[in-house]
Amino acid sequence: MDDQRSEIVVHRSRAEVDGGAARFEFERPGLRPADVVQRPLSRSWLRWLFWLLLVLAIIGAVVWYYHRPEGQPKTGGRNQFGGPIPVGVATVQKGDMPVTLTGLGTVTPLATVTVKTQINGYLTEVAFQEGQMVKKGDFLAQIDPRPYQVALEQAEGQLAKDQALLKNAQLDLQRYNTLVAQNSIATQTRDTQISLVAQDQAAIKTDQAQVDAQKLNLVYAHIVSPVTGRVGLRQVDAGNYVQTSDPNGIVIVTQLQPISVIFTLPEDNLPAVIKQLHAGASLTATAYDRTSTTELGKGHLETVDNQIDTTTGTVKLRAIFDNDQEILFPNQFVNVQLLVNTMKGVDIVPTAAIQHGAPGAFVYVIKPDQTAAVQQVKLGPGDGQQIAVLDGLQPGEQVVVDGADRLREGAKVTLAATSNPTGTALDAKQDKAQPQAAGGQGASSPVDPQAPAGRGATQPHAQQQGEGKDRGRRRDTQ
Repeated sequence: MDDQRSEIVVHRSRAEVDGGAARFEFERPGLRPADVVQRPLSRSWLRWLFWLLLVLAIIGAVVWYYHRPEGQPKTGGRNQFGGPIPVGVATVQKGDMPVTLTGLGTVTPLATVTVKTQINGYLTEVAFQEGQMVKKGDFLAQIDPRPYQVALEQAEGQLAKDQALLKNAQLDLQRYNTLVAQNSIATQTRDTQISLVAQDQAAIKTDQAQVDAQKLNLVYAHIVSPVTGRVGLRQVDAGNYVQTSDPNGIVIVTQLQPISVIFTLPEDNLPAVIKQLHAGASLTATAYDRTSTTELGKGHLETVDNQIDTTTGTVKLRAIFDNDQEILFPNQFVNVQLLVNTMKGVDIVPTAAIQHGAPGAFVYVIKPDQTAAVQQVKLGPGDGQQIAVLDGLQPGEQVVVDGADRLREGAKVTLAATSNPTGTALDAKQDKAQPQAAGGQGASSPVDPQAPAGRGATQPHAQQQGEGKDRGRRRDTQ
């Protein structure tokens, strides 16, 4: 053994991985190359064990979450405890439904005139009050006429002079004609006199034009309103020298009665409008304010533009309004409702009764046994508050307009009140006796009629009465 305590040199010749165990071969003097040392890789087994435990923990958490006991309910009301669900209803009625198209428009005057001077001169008088209503031909302003009066007198003097010359030339021509007949003078002399008469006649025409021009300048010095309308703020005061090149003019006159509204409609609605116009119908247009709540006036459709705007896919239309009360003001933004047609004798229900879900548009109909049934409907036009039902309902049936978000097929209901056709009236006393869910009354949101009641499921009514005051606090906190 002592002889073998000398330095040992170990050479690694090869390493292999076989089935999770590492095997290394070393060579040493005096040993066979076949001697091998193997070591298991324990880290691989630990990694697999860690992932297995993690997956089991996740599965356990999911199972616990879906099988945990329910806490206190999230909704209140009688339907929580198994009683009937209070709902508001409306009755299906027969009536007429107007077919209207709504567009955005701008009030546009039929005439807006900037009154400018047509001659140069000092503005001596302003005869209007700002904001005054004037008629066509009413006096507005006066420009100093004296320079143009003097020019007129000069033109008239020149005209009289040339008229005298013409008369003298005509007399000479008569004499020359007599002498030529007697062969006393040359024919050339008479021809020259004929030309002189023609020159004097042309001069008189020129003089007469000068006289007319000066008379026209005097007319221009007396400025009148070109249209009937309202004058705006004056642009220049009396005493200023005004010229034809002034860009602002003296005042702006805007026609207000009648007045027009230019509005736009989608190109898809154009065929219905054109069809009525070709049939000779007069389409009524109603203008509303920016919020579409206040009616500003009624008029009629005047014309349709001759082309569609390709950038917006809309077409312009012009409606005319009498505007007797002067409510419509130039450049005012309005909403226009165009009455295209009226559907006679159709079933009408409040818009709040219409629900939307997987089967499409539907309503909840109250059966004689006080249960709610889903009824699919085919909708027609509406006016925002009511809508026409073309198929699916019968006059006299009751439809739910309030509380539909808590209903399902076959659910027991109790009528909170018999509402008017708009479905807005409810009985306050029965609301207190039959508390409703936290969702409250109002317009129903789209729901699936086949969906279960979910966690808002009911509990016995006796337990509801036992809870008393806590019920209101639960609704507030939820």
